[in-house]
Amino acid sequence: MSDLIVVAFPDEATAFAAAEALVALQKQYLIEMEDVVVVTRGEDGRVQLHQSVNLTTGGAIGGGLWGTLIGLLFLNPVAGAAVGAGAGALLGKFRDYGINDDFLRDVGASLDRGGAAVGMLVRKLTADKVYERLEPFREKGRVIHTSLSHEAEARLKAFLEKIPPLHKPHDQLGGGRT
Repeated sequence: MSDLIVVAFPDEATAFAAAEALVALQKQYLIEMEDVVVVTRGEDGRVQLHQSVNLTTGGAIGGGLWGTLIGLLFLNPVAGAAVGAGAGALLGKFRDYGINDDFLRDVGASLDRGGAAVGMLVRKLTADKVYERLEPFREKGRVIHTSLSHEAEARLKAFLEKIPPLHKPHDQLGGGRT
């Protein structure tokens, strides 16, 4: 089962850099993600989703390969590849893998203008090494949504969010100062 994590950042550049860092960590086998999407809200208020995988292209490639194989059976691999690529592209365009796009658009509408968020579906991760390598993003984000356990979510918030101190005297906190 995967965990959904959505983290908001004050600007697009930071969100895209964080997404790139996550993809690099996946290549190092420190995190396993099903999906990672950057959601941006422009100064005009328009929300855009920047998917990590182009499903139309992927569908066309997969369909082309299957079409070629089927075409070989009927002694016409070129026609099979063309039909398979077209069918695969069409299916890829209408199939939604990963995080629900409507949910991500709602997240985008809640962002400040010019802000961005990174949404990810995480299967597993090596937490200590991931946090270590994501150090450049410490105290730069805000956790919007997770399906993590309370303990894991608290650790993520402590890492990403800049929490101001209370600045209250000990007397108000039950310190018993005289």
